[in-house]
Amino acid sequence: MSENKEEKLTAEQEERNEEYSLNDDRRVKSLSPGALVIRRFIRNRVAVVGLIILIFMFLFSFVGGMISPYEEDQLFYRTELHSKDYAAVTENNEYRYAAKDDRFGTMLQVNAMLAISSNADTFSYEKLNYTLTKEGDEFYSVSIGDEVIGLVYKDIFFDEEGNTGSYDFETLYAALKAYFNGESSFTADGVTYDLDEDGNVTVNGEASGYIGRYIVKAAASDVVLTREWKEELLEVIQDGKDEFVYTGTDGETYEYELTYDAGKNMYSVKQEQETTVYDTYSYPSREHWLGTDKNGMDMLTRLMYGGRISLMVGFIVEIISTVLGVILGGVAGYFGGWVDMLIMRIVDVFYCVPSMPLIIILGSVMDTLEVDPSKRILLLMFILGFLGWAGIARMVRGQILSLREQEYMTAAEATGLSVKRRIFRHLIPNVIPQLIVSMTMGLGSTIITEATLSFLGLGVKFPYASWGNIINDVNNTFVLTNYWFIWIPAGVLLLLTVLAFNLVGDGLRDAFDPRMKR
Repeated sequence: MSENKEEKLTAEQEERNEEYSLNDDRRVKSLSPGALVIRRFIRNRVAVVGLIILIFMFLFSFVGGMISPYEEDQLFYRTELHSKDYAAVTENNEYRYAAKDDRFGTMLQVNAMLAISSNADTFSYEKLNYTLTKEGDEFYSVSIGDEVIGLVYKDIFFDEEGNTGSYDFETLYAALKAYFNGESSFTADGVTYDLDEDGNVTVNGEASGYIGRYIVKAAASDVVLTREWKEELLEVIQDGKDEFVYTGTDGETYEYELTYDAGKNMYSVKQEQETTVYDTYSYPSREHWLGTDKNGMDMLTRLMYGGRISLMVGFIVEIISTVLGVILGGVAGYFGGWVDMLIMRIVDVFYCVPSMPLIIILGSVMDTLEVDPSKRILLLMFILGFLGWAGIARMVRGQILSLREQEYMTAAEATGLSVKRRIFRHLIPNVIPQLIVSMTMGLGSTIITEATLSFLGLGVKFPYASWGNIINDVNNTFVLTNYWFIWIPAGVLLLLTVLAFNLVGDGLRDAFDPRMKR
């Protein structure tokens, strides 16, 4: 019984020892640097939250844009009733002149007006005497002897289309004289015209024109104002009304609004018309979950494509900066001496360059040169990447200065490996953890820089969207206070993305640090 118990205990001990033994498979699994980094990172819950946010942002920006039913620059329209200028009515309160020939020129017209203002019947000019005859209310004829050479009048003889100047001097004189004398007809150039008390002129029963003091003109060239419409409008104006309702020949009723401008002595006739306009600043709805922007574009779709641009700019800029920094920092750290001194002085120069003012100046230059928006994005990425490599180069140099004195580097040099392989196969891989952390932390600041430039109008240009130029509408105080859906979603996405990159960067820094126990 005792022996069986001892055997059982021995078996359990061996099983326990085997469970905790460090065989080859377990040793490889336990000591894998990648597994240790991943395990430390996963244990950091805050970093995991940041990673989840970043995954969502990538899906939202790159996958969301593909499944969105709208295009990035697709415009939307709506129909609205707008009060538009339809016609204008002006009462002619200034004298007009008509000349039979060149004898009634400008200076003679001035002398005629002086005579009218002084209630004189005659006046002289250049040793000639002229007779001024009052033919009617504010209607005068100017003659030499028995010959009438000019007219001064305020009532106008319009043709049927409402144009002036369509009749010759003799017809105009005969028409105005008959109108003020209350005659029912007049004859000019062998043509007999019928004239009613309202000033309507006909020939053989067909309308020819009318005499009146009000000038009615259509606001648009494609609008035809009928004589009947004008007559009803003038009756409404004389009655002092501010609304005009007209029933057309098609039986439809049209409503107009009258507004009098005393300064211009003019009546404006406005009509409400259906107008197709951009669906700007439309509130969130079933068709547009986050409304539309100032250009009538779907805000949700613009946010998706804007995230794509912002993230692409951030990654490409960091890649350019890292490549330049690793190459120059690696060469400086490995060779040392005058090479190190030269490269570090270049780094100092880049540190001294005021990046933001320089970027703003270059953005203004691109505005002046009217660079294409697609090329502008590429130039922006290159400029930001070229200005941001100095910090990475200094970090890589410091790491390599430390690593190149390690024993494994001495062994690599003793085996005859080339300088290129020693730098890029043995030194640089040992700097990668720090590079990953640096890139992750730098992505957030790069996205902020791009957003700032786009907000100032110096970054990504329309029709391309980025979170920065979407928030640019905040420049308008009315939009800021009334249309929250224009800038708050873009600001939240930008905030979450930058925060997530910083959280992931902190998590990676802790995970790569072998002294961290989590």
